[in-house]
Amino acid sequence: MKRQILSVITFFVAIVIIAGCGNQTKDMETTSELQKKVNEFIEVELTSDISHLSENQKEMLGYLFEAGKLMEDIYWQQAYGDRDALLSSLEDQATIDFIKINYGPWERLNNNIPFIDSLPKPAGAQFYPTDMTEAEFEEFDSDDKTSLYTVIRRDEEGKLISIPYHTAFKEETEKATELIKKAAELAEDPGFKKYLELRVEALLTDDYFASDLAWMSMKNNEIDFIAGPIENYEDALYGYKAAHESFILIKDMEWSEKLSRFAALLPELQKSLPVEDEYKAEVPGSDSDLGAYDAIYYAGDCNAGSKTIAINLPNDERVHIEKGSRKLQLKNSMKYKFDKILVPISNLVINEKQRQYVKFEAFFENTMFHEVAHGLGIKNTINDKGTVREVIKEQYSTLEEGKADILGLYMVVKLAEMGELGDKDLMDNYVTFMAGLFRSIRFGAASSHGKANMVRFNYFAEKEAFTRDETSGTYKVDFDKMTEAMNSLGKEILIIQGNGDYDAAKAMVQEMGVIKEQLQADLNRINEAGIPRDIRFKQGKEILGLN
Repeated sequence: MKRQILSVITFFVAIVIIAGCGNQTKDMETTSELQKKVNEFIEVELTSDISHLSENQKEMLGYLFEAGKLMEDIYWQQAYGDRDALLSSLEDQATIDFIKINYGPWERLNNNIPFIDSLPKPAGAQFYPTDMTEAEFEEFDSDDKTSLYTVIRRDEEGKLISIPYHTAFKEETEKATELIKKAAELAEDPGFKKYLELRVEALLTDDYFASDLAWMSMKNNEIDFIAGPIENYEDALYGYKAAHESFILIKDMEWSEKLSRFAALLPELQKSLPVEDEYKAEVPGSDSDLGAYDAIYYAGDCNAGSKTIAINLPNDERVHIEKGSRKLQLKNSMKYKFDKILVPISNLVINEKQRQYVKFEAFFENTMFHEVAHGLGIKNTINDKGTVREVIKEQYSTLEEGKADILGLYMVVKLAEMGELGDKDLMDNYVTFMAGLFRSIRFGAASSHGKANMVRFNYFAEKEAFTRDETSGTYKVDFDKMTEAMNSLGKEILIIQGNGDYDAAKAMVQEMGVIKEQLQADLNRINEAGIPRDIRFKQGKEILGLN
């Protein structure tokens, strides 16, 4: 009997061990898959030569880094919720790393699919109660419910209330403003000092107009700093709410001087757009500023999933009309993406004879004029429906990114015709643009940029702007047909925006913003080749050599 009991015990122990081994194997397989996903984001050092900066400027950077981290803290609350509780519940390093890349348990470059046990990501992130219905929001009587700078919550009775950002994130905002004040005291450039002081007021009041105008007026500052709620991509429910982020940048004075002459040409380029006059009646400010920078810090929204390589700000249409906008090219991040991602993709999917046209200068120009093109077109509908952003709602970001991409390429062509780009072979820009489609489509349908690239890829395919060789699996650009497709797509988007045609915008994105079977097979080839999907950063004071 004793022997039988021991045998039964031994049997159950074996079952437990086997089960445990099975679970352990499953966990190891999951870890291995997540580690592969982490490895798709190649790690690079975010640094720059700061030897020319004064001691005051270097000390100022320390305060700006700390303020930027607080923008990161706020963004976590907006995108996910309690970051610390999530991360402290995990032990596996690959899972922790992938969560940090995605700012939550949803894979941003894969349609926000959960990669650990989690509910689907709320379309409105944490800007709205997750149980709020569309009808409930429509019935909610509030003057600022659609404001960029409020969160929607429930009161003690369960009714919807609107809370300003400076109240909802009071602790982080006040700490950040104290740090920015200290940085302002050390600022040597008067324009930068004024901007920092006004940014403090903006963060404390949620009124950014004065600080945006001051930011536009800066010309000689060697350090640049962006902090606050900027873009509205995170709000996929309505596109109303702006998410917090921060950049710290070091200006490349030599490159910036080369670019500055293009700003004065914006009004003339607006007139040349391939659309009827009523859709280009607004005159963009000619005070727009083009500059090249090294990024030394990304935080929050701009660091989530795919990394921004150029900035076009402010987003306020009133500033665009009065002052224009500033287009900042992040040269070091851009070069990393070109060398480590775009060139390997080109070697796989671009026609062998056309690979010679894939050049960094063209990638730089295409990216730069994408940002410039955000300032072109129209900000207010031609039929008094309101601003394009308000009327196109959640489709706005995808349509606007599509407009900027296509009109950016259009601008390169026009500037070349005007003799502004020197001895220019436009095939460099066309083929580099084609290769860039594959890079950006990999960002997935959850990204406005990725979706806009899908629309453009499918549109170009219909217009035969490129052909695919079945034997080699490579793509060849047809110069004339791409030019025609570029002009016609640009016109369609400008008309949809000008008319405030929400239904047309939605139909375009739904019908064209998809990855078809052949494209998916080519994207799979890119993934299987081990080509990084994007970059991630080793960044901070230590990387710069600051104490």
